Amino acid sequence: MELSDSVAKGLQTLADPAYLGLHHFTALIEVAFRSLLSSRADGVFDHPDLKIIDQALLKHCHVAATTFILEAVKQNADKSTISSCLEEVKFDTERSDAFYTAYQKNKTSLENLLSSIDGCPPHVTDASWRLDYCIKNGHVHKVNQPSYLISFSTQNGENGATSSEVNFSCTLEQLQDLVAKLKDAGKTMERASQL
Repeated sequence: MELSDSVAKGLQTLADPAYLGLHHFTALIEVAFRSLLSSRADGVFDHPDLKIIDQALLKHCHVAATTFILEAVKQNADKSTISSCLEEVKFDTERSDAFYTAYQKNKTSLENLLSSIDGCPPHVTDASWRLDYCIKNGHVHKVNQPSYLISFSTQNGENGATSSEVNFSCTLEQLQDLVAKLKDAGKTMERASQL
């Protein structure tokens, strides 16, 4: 797994016994999993065992831990993958095993949570347009240019529960460019579906 520098530094801090003892490490990992799984979970700053730790350090470690957890679940990482990633950021065997035990305990719930997130982007369901002709602008200068007012109706998600409108104005050249790009996108999708 590839980790950003910020996440790697947070995990290195989490691995360092000088910053977090094993007891505090275990509490932080427990809070990280609980915060991902529960919408009403107490925050990392509310845990009684973690109140003595610097809040900025605690926040950085918590973000790094939750990011690593989500990435591991997303990639369906096994013990060897997780262990090798944690070894790279200086985790000792005891902390690595403690993390993996918590990971195994919560993995199914996290997989269910990630699979329930709707990944379907908004899609256009209808389009309408209107031609306006601008004679003068706000500075009383003559413009004499046509303007197209375009409106797209969109629906979010697979079930189409939420709908919204996207409205914009464009010139004839901009409209021609949009139509050309939409045609290109349609051809690309057609070619991709034939593969």
